[in-house]
Amino acid sequence: MEIILLERIEKLGGIGDVVTVKNGFARNYLLPNNKALRANEANRKLFEANRAKIEADNAERRTDAEGRAKDIDGKQVVLIRQASNTGQLYGSVSVRDIVEALVEDGAAGVTKAMVELERPIKSLGLFEVKVKLHPEVAVTVGVNVARSPDEAEMQSQGIDVIAAMFEEEQAEAAAAALEPDSEDEFEEATPPSEAAPAAEAAADDAEEA
Repeated sequence: MEIILLERIEKLGGIGDVVTVKNGFARNYLLPNNKALRANEANRKLFEANRAKIEADNAERRTDAEGRAKDIDGKQVVLIRQASNTGQLYGSVSVRDIVEALVEDGAAGVTKAMVELERPIKSLGLFEVKVKLHPEVAVTVGVNVARSPDEAEMQSQGIDVIAAMFEEEQAEAAAAALEPDSEDEFEEATPPSEAAPAAEAAADDAEEA
């Protein structure tokens, strides 16, 4: 389907460009979200008659987004989740979770449509997520997924929590392997009750000699 873009669409074009897209993409996303018009003669005339206003409105939204970007770019949110010792989450972190965390942290106006997450996050760690505040303004935020605030702090300092935990477990296992077996020591040592008779027998042998 041929359409006229009403805003910049990544990998497609800018305002006023006439491009061809798949029918489903146009009908399910671009047209209902007022991001494009069908490229027929009536809509071409309509667009040209309103081009100045469309471009002015876009410039205003872009300026507003650029202002908000300064407060959001580089922001890091912490999400506490339960996970296994291998770092796999019992569940996942979704776009909604990220948006709610950003809004709670003062990033007002961020919506699910702005957050670009290819797939839900299913493991502990630090993740960079792109947020498009406007078709021409994008920022990057950090998502710190941890099992506790302490682990989140460690991750924010660049420490691999899972690797550190694995190393600690190995160290504990090695220390346990080096500890003497108390039962073996008890068996090898001569019990006091047996040592006394043995000494008396040796003394008697010496007297008889």
